[in-house]
Amino acid sequence: MRQPTSKNQACNFRPGQMIKGRWHGNQYQIVRLLGEGAIGKVYLANRTGQPVAMKVARESMSVSSEVRALRQISKVRGVSLGPFFVDMDDLEGAHGSTSFYVMEYIDGEPFLSFINKRGKEWMALFLIQLLTDLSALHESGWVFGDLKPENLIVTQKTPSLRWIDVGGMTKMGRSIKEYTEFFDRGYWGLGDRKAEPSYDLFAVAMLIMNVGYPKRFQRINGGKKELLDKLKHQPSLSPYRDVIVKAIEHRYDDASQMKVDLMKVMKKKLTVSTPEKMHVRMKPTHKKRAHKRVSNVRMERKYKGTLETAVFSSFLLFLYILYLLG
Repeated sequence: MRQPTSKNQACNFRPGQMIKGRWHGNQYQIVRLLGEGAIGKVYLANRTGQPVAMKVARESMSVSSEVRALRQISKVRGVSLGPFFVDMDDLEGAHGSTSFYVMEYIDGEPFLSFINKRGKEWMALFLIQLLTDLSALHESGWVFGDLKPENLIVTQKTPSLRWIDVGGMTKMGRSIKEYTEFFDRGYWGLGDRKAEPSYDLFAVAMLIMNVGYPKRFQRINGGKKELLDKLKHQPSLSPYRDVIVKAIEHRYDDASQMKVDLMKVMKKKLTVSTPEKMHVRMKPTHKKRAHKRVSNVRMERKYKGTLETAVFSSFLLFLYILYLLG
């Protein structure tokens, strides 16, 4: 359904434009457009010198719904993924009244972009963090709903996963109000769209699939067999096969169970096997030259250095996991 032109225009702001709330009187200066979705647009703005994110919606009901979700997240102990709520107000303009809300601006890198640059080991780490917070969210009676890479960002300073869009959050037992087909079990014919923990866990499994298939893939016949075939033909996903299968078969009762299995995968990947022999000894012959021996020594040192670096990096990653999990 196309939105009326006037409502679309009401969401259009230009860089440098000053926005003043009708009721609270807070002023914001627009910096640039951050993104656009079905509900409205999100802008980077300045408020008294501090960066904030402003979401302008075409429908006031959408603003109220998302603000309730942001406030709900703040009540969940231990959850720090979502942006914190700042303000909600209306703007009077040529196209009538436009609703908007302001939240924390989270500066970071898109989830998939970060993983592609740093390696898939980080994916498991972030998903363990995600499952920890999903567990707390589910215990509070809510599900995330529209879980996908576009709604996840990795912070710049200390790498940590954060949500940047909570518009799909739905109370347990109700119908999921927002979803993206690739991550939706209903789209694959593997369940309904009822808000329950298993809905989010299916989406987490599809997040892993998305890392293996960055361009995603279209459904042909749907069903478990189609996903298992894709899983089989992507070797990089083989360490996560059991986790993915259990999630799409709804064999996890809660997020904590899936987290335990992912941690087992991480433990295996962090176990570095030291070769029995660091080099192969060659029988000395009168034809060997001195520079050949020197070259072998250099290659051996380089190999050792690479191995030590890998071990050290893995150790740091393991310590970071312990830090995140408390």
